[in-house]
Amino acid sequence: MERYQEYYNNWLENVKDEEIREQLLKMTDAEKEDAFYRDLEFGTAGLRGVIAAGTNRMNIYTVAKASQGLANYIVKNFPAEERKAAIAYDSRIKSDVFSKVTAGVLAANGIKVYIYKELEPVPLCSFATRELHCCAGVMVTASHNPSKYNGYKVYGPDGCQCTTEYANAVLAEIEATDTFKDVKQLDFEEGLKSGIIEYIDDSMLTNFLEAVKTQSLVGDAEIDKNVAIVYSPLNGTGLIPVTRILKETGYTNITVVKEQQFPDGNFPTCPYPNPEIKEAMALGMEYAARYNADLLLATDPDADRVGMAVKNKNGEYQLITGNQAGLLLLNYICERRTALGKMPEEPVLVKSIVSMDLADRIAESYGVKTINVLTGFKFIGEQILKLEQQGKKHNFIFGFEESYGYLAGTHARDKDAVVASFLICEMFAFYKTRGISLLDKLDEIFAKFGFCKNVTYSNEFEGSSGFKKMQDIMAKFREGAEQFGGKKVLELQDFKPGFNGLPSADVLKFILEGNSSVVVRPSGTEPKLKFYISVSAKDEAGATEAEKQILADLNKYLA
Repeated sequence: MERYQEYYNNWLENVKDEEIREQLLKMTDAEKEDAFYRDLEFGTAGLRGVIAAGTNRMNIYTVAKASQGLANYIVKNFPAEERKAAIAYDSRIKSDVFSKVTAGVLAANGIKVYIYKELEPVPLCSFATRELHCCAGVMVTASHNPSKYNGYKVYGPDGCQCTTEYANAVLAEIEATDTFKDVKQLDFEEGLKSGIIEYIDDSMLTNFLEAVKTQSLVGDAEIDKNVAIVYSPLNGTGLIPVTRILKETGYTNITVVKEQQFPDGNFPTCPYPNPEIKEAMALGMEYAARYNADLLLATDPDADRVGMAVKNKNGEYQLITGNQAGLLLLNYICERRTALGKMPEEPVLVKSIVSMDLADRIAESYGVKTINVLTGFKFIGEQILKLEQQGKKHNFIFGFEESYGYLAGTHARDKDAVVASFLICEMFAFYKTRGISLLDKLDEIFAKFGFCKNVTYSNEFEGSSGFKKMQDIMAKFREGAEQFGGKKVLELQDFKPGFNGLPSADVLKFILEGNSSVVVRPSGTEPKLKFYISVSAKDEAGATEAEKQILADLNKYLA
């Protein structure tokens, strides 16, 4: 009997939930295979998958199993008095249900649970985990994925997404757990009454916002805070924390995109609520034009990523890429820290290997050390912990990923769109007061360090056949290449056996001549194979042409 059929039969026999049982009964053979051919992978951001019945899906049973695995890990590795966990959830379908299931399982295992009364963003989960001295945190979210997805991020005691060693240990416990025999559960309301489950006080958000405010770099400089801002939470968690931080620091000219203002897991106006994608920003762009805004901001559903747009010289709104925003924020932070005498003795920038290499050159010009890490913000958080253990926590000045994730400060150890939105508005207003646009500043950076273009391409491979196809393609790339787009390959960096002290990861980086590079990796959260192309050239036209030629060669591997 096929593996998927055996697991399907087991679920059909043991599932008590009527909704999931009905889904099981309606499945075709192909649907059964896709739902049961494997367990949902515990990847770079915990669990993430389509909400439905099956071992390869997000549902109350897979969430309960993961929670039992986490509970087993906590009980084995922490003394009774340290067994505490913080839980937060976003606006996605069933996020509130999954968070209560998680709380019930942890509580049934004797773990004290602190849970937010209402939905909150990722950085609030990270913050609460640290503030409440928890040994773990759980954020129920699928970040920027389409509405059919949900997910489950696990955090360590430092408020950072569980790193490789922690994740592998939790995964081993999950794999050793029988979904229907080994999971302990306590009714959520009973847990509240007994006190083992407790709601997190509203003061947590206030304390978080006060921590964010300390990242201001204006000093005594003049700044016009009456800039016209259009903001969209993309029907997620950002509305209250983002508008509060802006209003409390003097930005009052804010227009919120009404259709995307309130939580809605169906994301009716942006089916793919990812600020990296132009379609998700489209309604915000319309609002910006309608209200003649100076700046457009949009945060993803769990408010750990932020996208933006500004007016160009033609009066049209232009989207700023994640890499460009990272460069601008890095340069602003370095520039202002230097001016205010707030640059630490050994400042550190931490960024992912797929993010724009130009950032390394900007950092070097200010005497800032760059640490490049694997994709996944947990690796940036891990570097902050290492600095903290050396008594150098404040040496960290900025961390970013090209996928629109940024962190300034160490109050959180994950991407934080609240502090990023705050600093973007401050940076914008600071430069605008001096007659400089963000696009002017970007041109200034390129003029000083050379033009650089980074582009990401995603290739979808659904189901079990798609999973195998991606593995085959990665194997072909591992055989090496002499050139891409006419640019000679100078070095192939394979991160699978480990590279430069980084943990193993299914990532390849081709270093090309002319300060260019290509990174190839399967996504850790979606059925996609990604290409990251970085090209340096004299101007944008030259970079675009070179990038097209490189992409054409990369696409040959997909055939």
